Amino acid sequence: MAGIGKIFRAFLSGSKVDIALRYEILREAVSGTMSDFVMARDRESGDIVGLKVLDKQKTEFHEARFKGLSKPTEGEIAMQIEHPHVVKTLLHGVTTKNEQYLVMEFLDGPGLNSLIIGRSKLLDGNRLALMRQAAEGLDAVHKAGFIHRDICPRNFVCSKDATSLKLIDFGLTVPAEKEYMQPGNRTGTPNYMAPEVVRRRPTDKRLDIYSFGASMYEMFAFELPWQRGADGRAAMTHGANEIPPLSHYYPPISPELERLILHCLETEPAKRPSSMETICNTLKRMKHEDVAP
Repeated sequence: MAGIGKIFRAFLSGSKVDIALRYEILREAVSGTMSDFVMARDRESGDIVGLKVLDKQKTEFHEARFKGLSKPTEGEIAMQIEHPHVVKTLLHGVTTKNEQYLVMEFLDGPGLNSLIIGRSKLLDGNRLALMRQAAEGLDAVHKAGFIHRDICPRNFVCSKDATSLKLIDFGLTVPAEKEYMQPGNRTGTPNYMAPEVVRRRPTDKRLDIYSFGASMYEMFAFELPWQRGADGRAAMTHGANEIPPLSHYYPPISPELERLILHCLETEPAKRPSSMETICNTLKRMKHEDVAP
């Protein structure tokens, strides 16, 4: 026990951490684009946590595009964002293998993407509440001074009954500052990517609004507003064709809610809602996701 206490004190002082010694892995890794995520038990506290370890090579390759800038790490960004609908990051640091890691609350529920793929009945009657929560979580990111850059259903984790959700994954997140909004940074998930990102134009927080609109459209329709693709080439069509009415896929949707989602999907950023706060305020006024009987 004394040995573990010594490790814990070193951990708190900013020393590199031997992950295998500090955490007991309870569930095997889920591999993401740039990291592995596991369910683990903190040997010191006994708490069940989510442990994310970033791939060193992939992280360095991604960070290289910001050479010369003092870009905060994913852990530093995540620690600055606290909101009931954003995953809570507890600790972050560097492992003895020089990998960045984050320790966060463990969310034991399905990703919104899984519910969409499975056309889950759990979404029935919950879509407006989930959309409101997703908007509030993203608004918190923006108010903290960041652009998420990877808003998509995969990055919202729902409760088991699908009545609530939390936004996750700040691996591609950047400060909402001029130096980070220049053309050329085409990171994100292609099927949800804003036209200005794909076409290498200057960006701002409104790229997240577009991706939010695409994600919410899919949550209601079980279909994307455009043809699905496996790479960035498919994203080149975003904004090029008229988007099918959402009511075509989900007839009960209220006209006001459909207008809001389609407003988020305007090709030109200036035509979208000006902020996530504006979207949140609009959603607060809505009582029903469907046309009132």
